[in-house]
Amino acid sequence: MPRDSKSRTSDPQNISLTNESSSSERPSHFVENALWDQPSYYRVLRRSHPANTIVGVRGVAVGGTELTIMAGPCAVESPQQLIAAAEHAAAGGAHLLRGGAFKLRTSPYSFSGLGEAALKLLSEARRVSGLPIVTEVVDEESVLLAAAHADMLQIGTRNMHNYVLLKQAAATGKPILLKRGMAATLEEFLNAAEYIMAAGNDQVVLCERGIRTFSDFTRNTLDLNIVPALKQLSHLPVITDPSHGTGRRDLVAPMARASIAAGADGVLLEMHPDPEKALSDGYQSLDPDEFTELVSDLARLAPIVGRTLSVRGK
Repeated sequence: MPRDSKSRTSDPQNISLTNESSSSERPSHFVENALWDQPSYYRVLRRSHPANTIVGVRGVAVGGTELTIMAGPCAVESPQQLIAAAEHAAAGGAHLLRGGAFKLRTSPYSFSGLGEAALKLLSEARRVSGLPIVTEVVDEESVLLAAAHADMLQIGTRNMHNYVLLKQAAATGKPILLKRGMAATLEEFLNAAEYIMAAGNDQVVLCERGIRTFSDFTRNTLDLNIVPALKQLSHLPVITDPSHGTGRRDLVAPMARASIAAGADGVLLEMHPDPEKALSDGYQSLDPDEFTELVSDLARLAPIVGRTLSVRGK
């Protein structure tokens, strides 16, 4: 049976055989105990699935040679704002449109999304732009509502440990974008993904979105160490969110480039038609021109690291 992770050997597939009785008490060919020394997150391990998993999101393949760009506003604010963002995202080279309908905010007085109305707007934005939709779910009701509109469901940093929600989202059969908890270890992150896979859904994309550290000059610390570590340990696609990872518009582009250099399969970017007027996270959102320039930079970087990036809007 699985043991606590602190007691495991360095080889997660190792089988440990022990004979606790002395040879004088038992014949030498007897085995007293057989301990299965395998991590509880074995489904996500590359050992169990050597080939990279490719997650399909309405015709977009995440995790292959082609890099994936997900972009859009932090929150859906209005029809005009969302349609403009969707058109800019498509023209600038995005593969998926992100947009929050249900927002978990630190302050109860902050804008927390338009709910179901936003989901209907996202469906319209998909029709206009042709981009598949990824949006966050926060509870059972939002899972049911989002599943009827979105192409991919996002589990945010505050809910990575919400195992009931992980199973509810997995049960929809929709691809899941799983964000790392802001204080989660690598093992906790992989175990969260394991909850989704154990529930029968193997379409999981891991997202490093920054962790809390003592550093106070950025909103979070984008932990790029975990990107190659996850790629070595797991077969699941890995992307980063440099918008939340830095909380600073001027740092998003360099950290996005660094993410691809570190081996990420793509990036999740906040982009707003007019960041200065955004109701949520405008200070870390790119404007359309900045977004387009960044995608062009990533397209030039891609072949250097053995990847491709087809800029759809060009």
